[in-house]
Amino acid sequence: MTTTLTLSDGMRMPAVGFGVYKVADEAAGPAVATALEAGYRLVDTATLYGNERGVGRAVRDSGLDRDDVFVTTKLWNDAHGPDAARAAFEQSVERLGLGAPDLYLIHWPVPSRDLYASTWRTLIQLRDEGRVRSVGVSNFQPAHIARIVDDSGEVPVVNQVELHPYLQQRELRALHAELGIITQAWSPLGRGAVLTDPVIGDIARSHGVSPAQVVLRWHLDLNVAVIPKSVTPARIRQNRDLAGFELSDDDHARIADLDRDERTGSHPDLVA
Repeated sequence: MTTTLTLSDGMRMPAVGFGVYKVADEAAGPAVATALEAGYRLVDTATLYGNERGVGRAVRDSGLDRDDVFVTTKLWNDAHGPDAARAAFEQSVERLGLGAPDLYLIHWPVPSRDLYASTWRTLIQLRDEGRVRSVGVSNFQPAHIARIVDDSGEVPVVNQVELHPYLQQRELRALHAELGIITQAWSPLGRGAVLTDPVIGDIARSHGVSPAQVVLRWHLDLNVAVIPKSVTPARIRQNRDLAGFELSDDDHARIADLDRDERTGSHPDLVA
């Protein structure tokens, strides 16, 4: 089972990370602390989440070396454009209190504002200045990726997108493979919707594991990184315990048939 993935810039990123979307700042610290104790070494936050301070505090208090924890944060939609992006980045760095983030992402392309290309160039500059180790994007469609690559000559190392058995993103994953972009799934469990699917349940019973473990292992088998979220200690630990079983070719074929092109979140073209 893949435990780390090599980004196109040579950085190594854990394949299983811990997400903190919709976790309040005061709750993020204990949740991240539990995740780090359970062995997670990637924490994914964002300006939007309002919990960068709690995440940073938990990492600092963990006793782990800073270089042993991969920290991602993201630029929100109201800070597109060179000057605004730089200011927002500085604020995230201050809130985290961890020095250079490992990965900084444009959270959404916001095509209605048409500033994502200049924003991407700004992220490249921040990387070249040593302010952040790696830069990428989130929720970018093929047209958005083509635009920034043509404009800058630089390919993002990661595109973090909604991806789960009901939304398998085959076209986008193929483009990522062609360009050397790592696919990272947010909402890898479909916000819980896929966990009650009879096919997932049947596969889980056959392996003696939980539906969540089946779905997360399916992602890893596809070389897709995942950032499941939970504030329940037992589930936090279980979501990382993915090495004790293997999905068969038949399991994969059955999950492949579940694709419905069904989103739990917004379509990237419509987010303003």
